[in-house]
Amino acid sequence: MLRRHIFATAAAGFAAGAAANSPRFKLRYGPHPGMFKASAGEDVIDQIKFSADQGFTGWEDNGANKRPAAEQTRIGETLSKLGMKMGVFVAFGDFANSDFVTRTGGEYREFLRGKMREAVEVSKRVGAKWTTVVPNAVNNKLDPHYQTANCITNLKAMAEICEPSGLVMVLEPLNWYANHPGLFLRTVPQAYAICKGVASPSCKILDDLYHQQIDCGNLIPNMQMAWDEIAYIQVGDNPGRKEPTTGEVNYKKIFEWLSKKGFDGVVGMEHGNSRPGKDGEAAVIAAYRECDNF
Repeated sequence: MLRRHIFATAAAGFAAGAAANSPRFKLRYGPHPGMFKASAGEDVIDQIKFSADQGFTGWEDNGANKRPAAEQTRIGETLSKLGMKMGVFVAFGDFANSDFVTRTGGEYREFLRGKMREAVEVSKRVGAKWTTVVPNAVNNKLDPHYQTANCITNLKAMAEICEPSGLVMVLEPLNWYANHPGLFLRTVPQAYAICKGVASPSCKILDDLYHQQIDCGNLIPNMQMAWDEIAYIQVGDNPGRKEPTTGEVNYKKIFEWLSKKGFDGVVGMEHGNSRPGKDGEAAVIAAYRECDNF
């Protein structure tokens, strides 16, 4: 009851205009397009500016690669002017087939390398250092070890395209039980082994703590074990995949741990809002203020 009262009070203050030009958060939490559209309007540039006014120094746009090149450039320039860091956009992920862990031939390899060439150009326009790669579905007719070897082979070919520009592919393990049954990459330990096999500075892990809480838990110990291969964090509470404080994950402790690690990357706010409209957007901001108060 007390915690709900605190968030309601903070949200009311925000709605009255108290949160404009707020102090910057300790970590680079990254809102995404649409998260604050009731307050900022439909234009993505206005949403970025609004987020900066609330103290956010990160931004995330999974679909940035699908935007017109001119808009990508505007996003990159706006973020740079505001001192914000661009997070991930999705470069590759096809959940409908198992080609990534099955095929390594010349034609398919060149297809993947072409995807990364496109991603490199997008990254230059939006100012992104990281791009998401999801290694497709599992092949139930092929031994898992062969699938892992094929995955590593393909990622090595893709990393060769990324390395000269400094772009980093971040592999995202996704949970089977609530959202993505049947995908090949499920857990951080599995992604860690694959990254060690690829052995490239352009192939690291995106640790989405919502997905990991569902599939294997043990969030901080797994981050600690895999830390040298983790480049990016995403969050969302469970159950519900809404903002921190709405579920079971103690994000204040996790954010404190990341801060002590000196993490300066983006913490992607990869979740929905628990309530609609401006009040719901205010509640999201209030929740991050609470969890950033460590």
